[in-house]
Amino acid sequence: MLKVTLVGAGGKMGLRLTRNLKNSSYDMYYIEVSSTGIEKLREMGVIVSESPDPVKYSDIVILAVPDVALKDVSGRMLPIMKSGSMVVTLDPAAALAGKLHERPDVSYFITHPTHPSVFNWEPKEEAMKDHFGGTAAKQSIVCALMRGTDDDYIKGEQLARIFYAPVTRAHRITVEQMGLLEPALVETLASTCIYVIREGLSEVVRRGVPAEAARDFLLGHLRIQMAVLFNELPGAVFSDAANKALQRGLREFIKEDWKKVFEPENVKEQILAIT
Repeated sequence: MLKVTLVGAGGKMGLRLTRNLKNSSYDMYYIEVSSTGIEKLREMGVIVSESPDPVKYSDIVILAVPDVALKDVSGRMLPIMKSGSMVVTLDPAAALAGKLHERPDVSYFITHPTHPSVFNWEPKEEAMKDHFGGTAAKQSIVCALMRGTDDDYIKGEQLARIFYAPVTRAHRITVEQMGLLEPALVETLASTCIYVIREGLSEVVRRGVPAEAARDFLLGHLRIQMAVLFNELPGAVFSDAANKALQRGLREFIKEDWKKVFEPENVKEQILAIT
């Protein structure tokens, strides 16, 4: 039975992982320092360690802490990990920024959830309302082995499938590819575009369109527009009028060089900014 320590078990991500790990086949240990986090863990029936001692004899150590804290936390945890063990992080930013403590005799595994797809369908209402994933709705995950063997990758993916469950697919990619996905694609690009759309909704409401009518109209159109663009309806295309509006929008408020967000130096700047 592998010994696994979850550092930051009482935080936002830590609590999500704890729910799926506390009844797993792993020999689990939980570290949390905040009083609020400790209380939440105790309410879940979890025994909390406020010292880093479990890290010393664990086979795997999961660092479920914010990006900005990973440099400090990894600097305290990795030096006391046993040789041959594995450290797991939940985001590529700190690794790509060079802010993870260096241990050549420890393997590094990074994994992140895709979250349930907008085209996901679940038979139960509880699962349909699990927008984040990791509770009831199906989702995929991406995994990268920064250092280690194929056996280390298998061990990391098996663990990730449990703490992100229910998982439909696990995609093995590189750490650099994970950085292109997040922050570049889904945060810097997609979040910005969606934020602007949401602001557009507020603007038409400000101009007199009833709020419920505007929301229903927008969300319904977003669904069919995404279905067409992401080939969920093979063969379906936009109307000529919709295409003309699309081309006008591209000319009016999208910069021609927007793809620079994926250039290596730009991605590096994004990562340094959030870490």
